[in-house]
Amino acid sequence: MSAVTSQTWHNLEAHAQRVRPLHLRDLFAADPGRFEQFSLEHDGLLIDFSKQRLTTEVWNALHALWWAADLPAWQARLQAGEAINHTEGRAVLHHALRHQGTRPILHAGLDVMPAVRAVLEQMRRFCVAVHSGEWRGATGERILDVVNIGIGGSDLGPKMATQALAAHHVPHLRVHYVSNLDAAHLATVLQPLSPRTTLFIIASKTFTTQETMQNAASARRWLVDALGEPAVRRHFVAVSTNLTEVAKFGIDPDNAFAFWDWVGGRFSVWSAIGLPLALAIGFDHFERFLAGAAAMDSHFFEAPVERNLPMALALIDVWNTDFLGAETRACLPYSQSLELLPRHLQQLEMESNGKRTTRDGRDTGCATTPILWGEAGTNGQHAFYQLIHQGGRLIPCEFIAMRVPDFPLAGHHEKMLANCCAQSEALMRGKTIDEVRLEMAAARIPEAVIARLAPYKVFPGNQPSTTLLLPELSPYTLGQLIALFEHKVFALGIIWNINSFDQWGVEYGKQLANRLLPVIEGRVGADNLDSSTTGLLAYLRKK
Repeated sequence: MSAVTSQTWHNLEAHAQRVRPLHLRDLFAADPGRFEQFSLEHDGLLIDFSKQRLTTEVWNALHALWWAADLPAWQARLQAGEAINHTEGRAVLHHALRHQGTRPILHAGLDVMPAVRAVLEQMRRFCVAVHSGEWRGATGERILDVVNIGIGGSDLGPKMATQALAAHHVPHLRVHYVSNLDAAHLATVLQPLSPRTTLFIIASKTFTTQETMQNAASARRWLVDALGEPAVRRHFVAVSTNLTEVAKFGIDPDNAFAFWDWVGGRFSVWSAIGLPLALAIGFDHFERFLAGAAAMDSHFFEAPVERNLPMALALIDVWNTDFLGAETRACLPYSQSLELLPRHLQQLEMESNGKRTTRDGRDTGCATTPILWGEAGTNGQHAFYQLIHQGGRLIPCEFIAMRVPDFPLAGHHEKMLANCCAQSEALMRGKTIDEVRLEMAAARIPEAVIARLAPYKVFPGNQPSTTLLLPELSPYTLGQLIALFEHKVFALGIIWNINSFDQWGVEYGKQLANRLLPVIEGRVGADNLDSSTTGLLAYLRKK
């Protein structure tokens, strides 16, 4: 029996009926100690969910989902290397990539850790060679720019982390990312670069991904036109397991960095996919990044449900989505460095859990992952916060901030934190018509103006939010943060009884694109297509 069909789920439905009429400001008024009850802290990371529409009874009932979903057993299966990605017959072992101890991690009866550590050592040597100037381009010049060519998990994770850790970048080395098939992406990145001082990383497990290989071929042509064919071996490396195709491309197989089919793309920043990040911040910092994630792994696997940070975030999502009816969640990092975090989490959460079929092939019977969106504060305040405050939709929010800034310019960080805390308070409290009238009267505004404008200044409030506070934005804390969300995704998948580790929806679009490409190119006719697609293709082929 899944958690969704359990008595626990039915009990929560009854709790939801009682909670819906309650307002957060009344919950706070009734319980001055609400923060202490509904917040968790571990290893410097604080999660305050006291502004969620929770009561003690609801929170205890949500904890029961841990047992209803049999999560301890699933955690053990994850750790044991079982093929819990059952539709593809694969284990899910991204946690092995950051494992810090001596305990073996088994896959098909073999310890994966020697191979993991060998690739990490290969990455270390390469980073040292590039940073020291030992690795040089074909003309003998030092590498000044690194361009990572990948897409999806081979782009979003390392790109987000590279921007997030800008304060820790190695001097005199710039790291760029190209993912989009649109030539504008590659062309604008290459335009200011010199082929003589540019290194490319081609990140594709199979070395056949359409977008990646088209961009790689164009980048190769750009280099060869300037420096000649032999230069490819000094300006290209690969993150791939297909050494045959790597060699055909002209890359020395010794400069190919391996990863494995038990690493899902959106969980792969800890592997050789993280090579551009390691080049950007240095390998010592990359190891701290792994250590932060490993610490969160230990917490998730060992902490009881009542103190488990990833589980708390998972239960909040279940409550808001399946019982209060929220369809979206806003991720709002009050950090420009974390600007790309919402985009990374979009892939991590929506590609993992945006599904309606259970592990036994049935309909889930409930909503799964909410639509995730967001923007860095305070920019978002001048864009979509109006909708959250007065648009009439239930939009749970996730605020993320650091106690200490990564770029300590005087006068900035305190204002950022004030805005972050103020927005969560405003969303919780709202402002009544009586409060609006009193406020306007105190400002000596004429009664006629008050009567006309007061309705526009009312804020319903009661918008739930969670605030995550990190002590600082460092490689270690970023590792913690990303692993926190990874484990949350896993826990949600188990509660909803879905496979979080396949992505058939992505594959279907690729199949159709491959079928339509010969039509776009004019090599075949547009047969057996719907009238809309036929009409669009005909219009596109007009000169």
